[in-house]
Amino acid sequence: MFQGDSIQVRRLDDGFAELCFDRQGDAINKLDARTVDEFQRATSVIAADGDVRGVLVSSAKDVFIVGADIAEFGEMFKQPAEHMARDVYAKNGIINAFEDLGVPSVVAINGFALGGGLELALAASFRVMSNDAQVGLPEVKLGLFPGFGGTVRLSRVAGPAVAVEWIAGGRPSRAASALAAGVVDQTCDPAALRETALTLLRSAADGHADWRARQQRKREPVPRQPAELRSLFDGALADVDARSPKHQPAAAIAVRMMSRAVTCTRAEALRLESAAFAEVAKTQAAASLVRAFFNDQLLKKRFKSYGQGARPVKSMAVLGAGIMGGGIAYTSALRGTPVRLKDIAPPPLALGMKEASRQLARQVKTGRIDQAKADAVLATIHPQLDDAGFGEVDLVIEAVVENLSVKHQVLSALEGAVRPDTVIASNTSSLRIDDIARPLARPENFVGMHFFNPVPVMALVEVVRGERTSDAAVSTAVAHAVRMGKTPVVVKDCPGFLVNRLITPYVSGFLQLLADGADFAEVDRVMEAFGWPMGPALLQDVVGMDTGGHVGDVIAAGYPQRMRPVTRNAVKLMVEHRRYGQKSGAGFYRHGLDPFGKPVRSPDPEAQALVATLQLGGPRTFGEAEIVDRLMLPMVVEAAHALEEGVVATAAELDMALTLGLGFPAYLGGALQYADWLGLAEVVARCERLAALGPAYEPTARMREMAATGGRFHG
Repeated sequence: MFQGDSIQVRRLDDGFAELCFDRQGDAINKLDARTVDEFQRATSVIAADGDVRGVLVSSAKDVFIVGADIAEFGEMFKQPAEHMARDVYAKNGIINAFEDLGVPSVVAINGFALGGGLELALAASFRVMSNDAQVGLPEVKLGLFPGFGGTVRLSRVAGPAVAVEWIAGGRPSRAASALAAGVVDQTCDPAALRETALTLLRSAADGHADWRARQQRKREPVPRQPAELRSLFDGALADVDARSPKHQPAAAIAVRMMSRAVTCTRAEALRLESAAFAEVAKTQAAASLVRAFFNDQLLKKRFKSYGQGARPVKSMAVLGAGIMGGGIAYTSALRGTPVRLKDIAPPPLALGMKEASRQLARQVKTGRIDQAKADAVLATIHPQLDDAGFGEVDLVIEAVVENLSVKHQVLSALEGAVRPDTVIASNTSSLRIDDIARPLARPENFVGMHFFNPVPVMALVEVVRGERTSDAAVSTAVAHAVRMGKTPVVVKDCPGFLVNRLITPYVSGFLQLLADGADFAEVDRVMEAFGWPMGPALLQDVVGMDTGGHVGDVIAAGYPQRMRPVTRNAVKLMVEHRRYGQKSGAGFYRHGLDPFGKPVRSPDPEAQALVATLQLGGPRTFGEAEIVDRLMLPMVVEAAHALEEGVVATAAELDMALTLGLGFPAYLGGALQYADWLGLAEVVARCERLAALGPAYEPTARMREMAATGGRFHG
């Protein structure tokens, strides 16, 4: 009946037709422009054929439809909001035409039906779902919400409460949950999916199921009392406002729009949805979260290329226990790699094993694994005080004290205990890989693997390539980090590597702001409102003043032309008074525990008085925009330097590293995405307004060129 590149329609017995999604040359189905066009044409063919009395919608792939083609969003989002709303509404007419066929339809959902895939399925009369499939509307994770009628149809198929939960939450659901929610009508074993769907279709076509009433219900307002709907949406909006990430308005916009749309006809509701979709598509959060999706896809492709040159890691060792070493050992063992955990003394070794046990207990408590699995994983971590078995391991991760002479001594001895092809990685955070590798006999096997603390939680691993590090060593480190469930970013050896290098000018900007008279609590308030998980003063307290101050000095010394010392330095003053932050109970704030054992901070007049001694001109009030620029612009400039120097290969990797390793606000998307959003001309103009503050605010020549030509860091 119809043959396209993504859809085929063929006749079945008893007057039925099958519309099958089968995107040629691809492993999955997605709703790109070509598929949507073919869906419209296929629907027209079915509607014009008077012999068809029912339609089965299926997939020839292992999934139904994974969603829209996000690669097409870029051009769509460039349109003015009113044009985008008009185009989205027009495309909804294609879905409406299928929903309005004069015959029943049943969708057989296998694999995944996500986003636009579920939206299309909701247009059918019935949905049958395989027990191993998943369905959901995850668009909120991209800063968006459904724009193919999902908000309208789900509210009428499963009810407004389910629609709000699924759309604002964005979590996929398995078959049992989808059935209980009323999103699908039947579930079955995968092997029985097609026949179960056909049986339901025959029943509907024979008049045993009132499919016409089901379709009509989706064209009318939701049959609920206004007071009931008002109460439901008021509660939902309060909940969404409380738990939505900062500056990510998609869920709230969707709920507000749905509260109006449920009282409208389908046509009116779809107009509201289209307009609201266009509104949210123009937000900074949508631009950044969609970019982050592409960045993630790029990194996965790079992981595959590195994996081709990796040496297999069948067993490994961690040298240096404690909490950090124990976290690395636990994370590797949990993913199936046996670990030898070595230290020179029993106490740190016991602490490392305690950390591994604690993390496994948490896995059991949350139901992710059972106790038997936890015991089995712990049994694969072998604590030891000697080098026994080191000749059998494929990778050793060194996590000893951050002292160059100690690392030289430990690693030189380690080379004699392992095979000539064993890869040795250092978890250093402040020492250069080339400096550590200087006395090694096989520097080609030496690489950096900088984990972020706490290791089980933080996704980023900086894989640091020294001048003599081999491709095989880098590939092996990348592949093992991926196996650990981490996101590795390969960086060139330099002071601070990438993430710590880029946070250093941010902190320096903060310290200079304090010296110029700012209130650190106000700076924290402004930066937390801007989107950071914690302000710079609290960050120093959490990291530890002594640790953060030392690392900052080491990194700044590597870039003396830009990272000049702050002469009236509040962090150094705090260290002089033994106020180290959270670990000592006092820093910029006082720290303690609430009755439930959760850390809490409180104002500390003593800290305020100490900082005031540095403010020679007295206290001064700064506007929020200036506070943000004085901290953020030096980071953007340093990010541009790092990219131009080849410290990281792409803007995507740089921004992903900041987001995963630093908690960079997701709605900003990273330093370079933030610069793209502002526009390079605006970034340069803001830097020039703050030029008197020093070279940290001086844009690179390339930034000025991009400003003049409308260039962007991201394509």
